[in-house]
Amino acid sequence: MSIGKSVLSELKKELNQNEYDKYLKNIHYDEINSRSDIAIFTAANIIIAKWIKTKYRDKIAHLFEIQSGIKPQVDIVVGKIDKKTKKRISVKEHKTGTKSTHLNPSFTFESFIVGGSNQFAYTTAKSVAEKPGMQYNPLFIYGGVGLGKTHLLQAIGNFQVAQGKKIIYTTLEQFMNKYISHVKSQTMDRFRDHFRECDLLLIDDIQFLSRKEQTQEEFFHTFNELHHAKKQIVITSDRQPNKIAGLVDRLKSRFEWGLMADIQPPELETKIAIIEKKCDLDGIKLNNEIINYIATNMGDNIREIEGTLIKLNAMSSMLNQDITLEFTKTAIKDQLKEKQENVSIDHIVKIISKEMNVKPSDIRSKKRTRNVVNARRIVIYLARNLTPNSMPQIAQYVGMKDHTAISHAMKKINEIIESDENFKVLLEEFSNKIGTTPKKNE
Repeated sequence: MSIGKSVLSELKKELNQNEYDKYLKNIHYDEINSRSDIAIFTAANIIIAKWIKTKYRDKIAHLFEIQSGIKPQVDIVVGKIDKKTKKRISVKEHKTGTKSTHLNPSFTFESFIVGGSNQFAYTTAKSVAEKPGMQYNPLFIYGGVGLGKTHLLQAIGNFQVAQGKKIIYTTLEQFMNKYISHVKSQTMDRFRDHFRECDLLLIDDIQFLSRKEQTQEEFFHTFNELHHAKKQIVITSDRQPNKIAGLVDRLKSRFEWGLMADIQPPELETKIAIIEKKCDLDGIKLNNEIINYIATNMGDNIREIEGTLIKLNAMSSMLNQDITLEFTKTAIKDQLKEKQENVSIDHIVKIISKEMNVKPSDIRSKKRTRNVVNARRIVIYLARNLTPNSMPQIAQYVGMKDHTAISHAMKKINEIIESDENFKVLLEEFSNKIGTTPKKNE
């Protein structure tokens, strides 16, 4: 066995099977072109090559040093090894498509944690990635900030780049800036060719198209051209098309042609799984107590939670301290303080009790009559979404046992939201009323 194969064999022991099958299984040691000071591996495509360089290059170099005593420069190139000659054969990459994507190679379907809150969006995104332009076109993914919309959007792109397709991933802001630039330089033909000669167009944050009349007009024609050519369009937004103010009706209509998939805030179990996965990928060691503390106190913004994990790891390294629960509480106390808002649970209870004709004291009691239970659930839902209070704090306020009871209540109310559109509208009305009602002198 060559030293390169031996190194890969050792690396396999340190990875979970899914990660190995997705990435390390698809690279090969280039024995002919490698030297003692340079170890060359080939990858099937640029996505895998970039991922290996980012995540494993230093580890591979270290394993070489253990086996040979020399720490080589590790290079991952795109190509394949001819089985007969053992020589490397270069594989032509779709450079134009790859350069225009700006995709994060870590955003894959394999690295996305699936739970009840995002199962439908994940399944439809994967279906679109496997059969673009066939069934759900456009795919419109919507949900709050930091819940995984961009991850799924780019997972579709990474999947298709690996198939050699030309992908364009862009935010709406980037689309708009390019449009303005080409209008000024009178090169609109180049702009249109760029966005219409692709296999998949992935647009992030389409809600910023609101009230941009000229950009809407241009995007409308780009959408029509791609859709007519059966090219896949995937769009993300923080809200449904009919909730985007200042969006022309014909665009709202087209966004609803395909399939709309929403991502809800993750339930506690999914948040814990996401934290565990992130720690596993980045080599961060946290015990269950710390993971549960972060999951129950940091809110539902997954991007923010991932930032917290990076901060903890960096502080631990710089201060040369282990990450304990006390260390964690100290490290993130300012973040939790910054999340404080004007909305309080007391204010929510006051509004809901008045609107639903329930005594505030009943909401905080153990009464189980139907109207009290409904009011209590609504208070829990709004407190979770409109205030910085953690699940343990909300549980204590409404007289429930612990954060698990709050998690179950959130799961139940999300199920009702999915099945009852009238209830969903009622919640939105309550949210608006709470957000706009003066809270001074209460």
